Amino acid sequence: MRIIVADCSAVYSGRLNAMLPRATRVILVKADSSVLIFSELGSYKPLNWMAAPCTVHEYNPGSERWESLLRDVYVDDDVDDADCDTDESAHDSSDNEANTSTDNRASSSSTENPRTEGSSSQEASSVPIAFLRACANKGPDILTIAIYAVHSDQTFDLGIDPGLVKDGVEDHLQRFLAEQIERIGKGAQLVRREYPTAVGPVDIMAKDADGTHVAIEIKRHGGIDGVEQLTRYCKLLNRDPLLAPVRGIFAAQTITPQARVLATERGFECLILDYDDMKQQDSGDITLF
Repeated sequence: MRIIVADCSAVYSGRLNAMLPRATRVILVKADSSVLIFSELGSYKPLNWMAAPCTVHEYNPGSERWESLLRDVYVDDDVDDADCDTDESAHDSSDNEANTSTDNRASSSSTENPRTEGSSSQEASSVPIAFLRACANKGPDILTIAIYAVHSDQTFDLGIDPGLVKDGVEDHLQRFLAEQIERIGKGAQLVRREYPTAVGPVDIMAKDADGTHVAIEIKRHGGIDGVEQLTRYCKLLNRDPLLAPVRGIFAAQTITPQARVLATERGFECLILDYDDMKQQDSGDITLF
């Protein structure tokens, strides 16, 4: 991960044309070559970005393409598609051209760019001192960043991220309700989770105390789409003489008023799931499905 704090401007061209005027921003160049530009305030989302897969090159004064890049800062529709050639031989024509892939930056755990030494007293240049250009490997999209002054330029090896572990997702709700099936009524019994149908699996199939089959559709936040989904399941399941009659329960942590009205109109029961309470009562019993 390369993190650059710099005075910069940016031009994005391709399927969408956009420009960022000059300001102090944070530029992230990730190991997969994606490039993101952030500001101090506003949304957590980047102001502009180029997603992987893409190819990133850095250009300094004296490179063969320097003059054309200077023009690109002010003329966002003057884009040389040849710059997007990912063939490395196309970028080795000048000894002064610095083409650096971000894959070569992740080898050090923390590296300070020598260009930033003494940057606190460095006055911002009126013309760019470097360019970063990210070109999409497929398509015409190009992100050109003009850098006028660098306040910090460091590279870190973050290693492999294990990813976000979510709590309270639909799978958790489904598992807890399957283990605590009597939440739908005393005497209820679990038939199985992910009960297969021709239009997709029903989250839970159960039987109530009277032996009637119950199809349960589970959502974190129940809306009209979830009621429509349960309608399709019940309509199909009631065609099976071995299952019919099948009634439906729409279960969710929250249910919108519109979804509740529609579910009631179609004869479905609405069940609010208290995840924290279900989690505390998790039996831990091993179930077959």
